[in-house]
Amino acid sequence: MRFTPSLTNMNGVNGKTHQSLDGLAENPLRRTWRGNKQGKVITLALEYRTIELGTVPNFENPYEEREWIKEHMAAAFRYWGKCRYGEGVSGHITVRDPVLPDHYWMNPFAEHFSTMTKSMLVLVGPDGYVSPYGAQLPINSSGFYIHSAIHKARPDVKAAAHCHSIHGKAWSAFGRPIDILTQDSCLFYDNLGVYQNFGGVVLAEQEGKNIADALGPKWKACILQNHGLLTLGNTVDEAAFLFGALDRLCQVQLLAESAEANGICKSVITQEDAEFTAKTIQWWENVYFQPEYKLLLQETNGAFLK
Repeated sequence: MRFTPSLTNMNGVNGKTHQSLDGLAENPLRRTWRGNKQGKVITLALEYRTIELGTVPNFENPYEEREWIKEHMAAAFRYWGKCRYGEGVSGHITVRDPVLPDHYWMNPFAEHFSTMTKSMLVLVGPDGYVSPYGAQLPINSSGFYIHSAIHKARPDVKAAAHCHSIHGKAWSAFGRPIDILTQDSCLFYDNLGVYQNFGGVVLAEQEGKNIADALGPKWKACILQNHGLLTLGNTVDEAAFLFGALDRLCQVQLLAESAEANGICKSVITQEDAEFTAKTIQWWENVYFQPEYKLLLQETNGAFLK
């Protein structure tokens, strides 16, 4: 079936038009790609997407889902390693466990993102300590305080990601959200909080709760002032991709601010156009790092799956 977007004219503003969702597929994923007129390529592509691109399959067995999550989680860390997000012992990703939903998986303390493997991941219990069901390795205390508060406050998401990337840290010093300057930044339209405080390294339960509160009931990203970035996801894939996207957009913002300081005015996307775009690109199945996942499989010969 073919879908055609509709255009509405904005009177008096140089004939500018705005798109509408009228006539488009209800599922945002189906709006972003097309096959042949007969629909066969779409059918084959949907099968391919499920098998190869990493959109979450429908698991009947929670233990199989656990293994899938751990594989993608290890890949997410390898992706972060490629992005050079490592900063000593800092940085963590957590994912809720499908077998024991009050537990979550986390990276071990002081292991480089680029060396992460599935067998190195630690399962953390609701008491905040290493459980006997995963790797028997220590975890980052700050990570526990931040992520335990988030998983408690936001049962709607499964994954949380935080580290100290260069551009994220630089922009966080301003304690401001990014502007909606590009199509990609619409990922964070009405989807980004700012924690406008820095109370030191997170070693207390209340500071973790403060960060969780800054995310609110639905946002999937937050800028932590003088600290870094934090993203959430329905999958670990989404959380990892959103983190990379937000870090790159912080770099775009810094470049735009520099240009504007030298007399070049920037143009911010209108609320109407940002909202229209967000309704498609923010859909969790459209936010993934599967091209990177497939590349990592080739580059490492699947080493992170061990």
